[in-house]
Amino acid sequence: MDNDSSGRIVGGLREWIARAAPGARLPATRALVAEYAASPVTVQKALRTLAAQGLVESRPGVGTFVRAARSAPRPHDYGWQTAALGSPRERGPAVSAALRTVPNEVIALHSGYPDRELLPERLVRAAFARAARAEAAVARPPVAGLPELQAWFATELGAVTPLGAQPPAPSDVLVLPGSQSALGTIFRTLVGAGRAVLVESPTYWGALLAAAQAGVRLVPVPSGADGPDPEALERAFRQSGARVFYAQPSFANPTGAHWAPERADRVLDTVRAHGAFLVEDDWAHDFGIEAASVPLAARDEGGHVVYLRSLTKSVSPAVRIAGVVARGPARARILAGAQAESMYVSGLLQAVALDVVTQPGWRTHLRGLGRRLAARRNLLAGALAEHVPEARLEAVPRGGLNLWARLPDGTDPERLVRDCEAAGVAVASGDAWFPAEPAGVHLRLNYAGPDPGAFPEGARLIGQALALQRTA
Repeated sequence: MDNDSSGRIVGGLREWIARAAPGARLPATRALVAEYAASPVTVQKALRTLAAQGLVESRPGVGTFVRAARSAPRPHDYGWQTAALGSPRERGPAVSAALRTVPNEVIALHSGYPDRELLPERLVRAAFARAARAEAAVARPPVAGLPELQAWFATELGAVTPLGAQPPAPSDVLVLPGSQSALGTIFRTLVGAGRAVLVESPTYWGALLAAAQAGVRLVPVPSGADGPDPEALERAFRQSGARVFYAQPSFANPTGAHWAPERADRVLDTVRAHGAFLVEDDWAHDFGIEAASVPLAARDEGGHVVYLRSLTKSVSPAVRIAGVVARGPARARILAGAQAESMYVSGLLQAVALDVVTQPGWRTHLRGLGRRLAARRNLLAGALAEHVPEARLEAVPRGGLNLWARLPDGTDPERLVRDCEAAGVAVASGDAWFPAEPAGVHLRLNYAGPDPGAFPEGARLIGQALALQRTA
């Protein structure tokens, strides 16, 4: 009720301010209490909101006044920085459209994150409350991570390790502040500036950005609905001299590809034959629908697989926590690189993550999550088939968050994105997911976004924008 009253007062005073002269004094708090039949606390909250919006200013002991309009400040000249910075070493890809914030009325099919209603919100809020009262709120955690969280990541991977194989130990695990930070650290420490790293094409745009920032050289390997072409991978290793291959074997972003065991074995054999590392990004581990993620790292004892699993998307975007499993000298290098960048990861966030994933309700949440994702995926795929029949899905993903739609050749993707957003639906052009020139025109559409009831309308608007290009 207070929030409603505060908003009502803000709205009324904004109208009053629009008619008032700059410097005019607002009615006293007592008068506003009487006029709006609200408490003094609610009135003060409304005044603070107006002050934060720059509409009023408070003078203690005098009153609250309409803020006088100020002339625009003289723009600063930052031209000197051009010479100081010099030309950038690498012109990395722009930040993806997946991170854009759009107005509430726009149908959001562009984001890379699941909607709030797909998160274990009750568990997260309770975990933050408990962590705030615990030692984690004031203590410095170990540099490699909380031992209990290290053990959890190791146990999760060990649960799918084949009989007779050596499961990872907690000491093999490093806790880092999210997968993006982890990828940057891995590329700097295991690849190094100027050296080559093999990547699937298309692949996660954040990995491309991290690689560009680390100054490594990208070598694309064609990858489709079944994963990378093993022969192309072998050829890329041989020609480039690369010693690292970055891949997403389970529900790849953006294609949704899920490698069959036979494909995974061939990739692992190739990596081992070249004395190389496979950086396995298991970002969608918790988003299985008809299939489960079975990490390749579980089948590797020789230290060839560096395994990365993030909790940011499945627990909460406010909990940027990832686990890296690495063995041998590679682990030591990654740890040293992580320390140079961030020293250690917030113990509070680690405690929250550990609390959430060890609650009985976490498993219950994941069981229901797969069913809800399936319903959303099917709804969006069906809407595309009805309203955008020329958009071809190579495969309906068996997990993950996205559909990867191929559009007709000749489609202008930049214009399509603009026309769609002007019509009320935000989409992401697939160009950002290619490490080199795009192999066709694609859209990546997130079926885990807000308001799935609007998916059919969103698909209709995409089809309408596409039709406009054909008639232009």
